[in-house]
Amino acid sequence: MENTNLLIYLCVLIIVSIAAFIMYGADKKKAVKKEWRTKEALLLGVGFFFGSVGALLGMKFFRHKTKHTYFWVINFMGLIWQMGVLGWMIWSVLAG
Repeated sequence: MENTNLLIYLCVLIIVSIAAFIMYGADKKKAVKKEWRTKEALLLGVGFFFGSVGALLGMKFFRHKTKHTYFWVINFMGLIWQMGVLGWMIWSVLAG
C-alpha cells in the first residue's frame, strides 16, 4: 500500500509541476503582449501546493517573477514541505 501511495504522490508532484511550469511560461508570454494575466495567487498556490519544482524552474527559465521575493519564499517553502513528505514516504517504504 505504501508503494502505491508513493507512486501517486510522485505522479501528483510531476503533473502539478509541469502545469506550474506551463503557467509561468503562459503568464510571461501574456505579460510581454500586455494581455490579461494569471492571478499571482494562483501562481503562488500551484507552486506551494505540489508544484514548487515546476514553479521554480519556470521562474528561472522564463525569467518571470524573479524580482518578487515572496515568489521565491513561497515556492521554496512549498519545496521544503513537498520534499519532506517525499522523504518520509520513501523512508516508510524502505523501513517497511
